[in-house]
Amino acid sequence: MTDFPKNLIEGYQNFAAQRLPAEQSRYRELSEYGQSPEVMVIGCCDSRVSPEVIFDAGPGELFVVRNVANLVPPYTPDGAARAVSAALEFAVQVLKVKHIVVLGHAQCGGIRALAEETEPLSPGDFIGKWMELLEPALAEIGPRGAMSKQQFLAKLERASVKRSLDNLMTFPCIQILAERGKLALHGAFFGVAQGSLSLRDPQTGEFHDVTAKVGAES
Repeated sequence: MTDFPKNLIEGYQNFAAQRLPAEQSRYRELSEYGQSPEVMVIGCCDSRVSPEVIFDAGPGELFVVRNVANLVPPYTPDGAARAVSAALEFAVQVLKVKHIVVLGHAQCGGIRALAEETEPLSPGDFIGKWMELLEPALAEIGPRGAMSKQQFLAKLERASVKRSLDNLMTFPCIQILAERGKLALHGAFFGVAQGSLSLRDPQTGEFHDVTAKVGAES
């Protein structure tokens, strides 16, 4: 108990004193009836990119999966333990979510590791092997020498969103529901420095900033 981070204890105490009283009935309802979120978010485990904070979500509103570089592996029913696939299976088959959002972000460490061909951090090279999922996107965005390093990273960060969206459609249950209009797939991108949010146009593949629009409407 003494080794538990003090700031987490203080954070919980603030939560219990301020937010919990306002949401206590919601927590009781979730405890009694279970969760039924309509939105699943697949995001990066980067501490700066919390979907619940970015989307100002309350308890029970988002079903969130986070991993390095917000990647979705392709459908691989090989009997191996696959965390993202298990979460997708539960979200789609049990929770019946209506939307899946792949949330990419700027300054992603996993993306940088792939782009810079960083040396393995351990003999297992877990990050390197995981980021191999994104290697097909490297050919799609063009040669590295044709643009600046920052431009290349920015393109690769957004390409990770597209790659995950493409891989989602390799899951039969997702493909069927999406084609029937019962499940919508979305791409989004968070700019850490400005706190900006861009949404991907499924027709053009371009990301359009919604931050300015929100400011104009408020």
